[in-house]
Amino acid sequence: MRHHESWWNRVPALVVALILSVVPMPESIAAFRPDWVAVLMLYWILAVPRQVGPFTAFWMGLALDTLSGALLGQHGLALLLIVFLSQRFYLRIRAFPASQLTLTALLLLSLYEFVLFWVDGVAGRSVPLIERWGPLISSTALWVVMLTFVERGRDDAEARI
Repeated sequence: MRHHESWWNRVPALVVALILSVVPMPESIAAFRPDWVAVLMLYWILAVPRQVGPFTAFWMGLALDTLSGALLGQHGLALLLIVFLSQRFYLRIRAFPASQLTLTALLLLSLYEFVLFWVDGVAGRSVPLIERWGPLISSTALWVVMLTFVERGRDDAEARI
């Protein structure tokens, strides 16, 4: 029963990440929209690897493809790849200090963007360079902010105990 309860606690965050991924933004900053779903999935794979996995990542990717109008399976494949690698090496990754963890997240998010770039190239879709680098920069910044708040929350919880 605990497994189902914890899963249903994550559903609102998944929905919010999907909404933030497709909500309209001003033209001047639209290219810097973070990859909300990818960052959230990376965090959960490192925090609770047994409860969130490749199946969740693939379905979230399909939902993101459907909502954004991308080639069906494009985000699913990219999320599946980074979640698989994160889950495979999560014990090693979790032991990293914050700086190395951020670098690892940057590399995984770069892989995510590369898969999107590759699928777009195979499909013959041309995407401006800023639409590939912008989300990578903003997603890494989002990762740093999220990591800071999570570590601060853990420190506060340990102080109360």
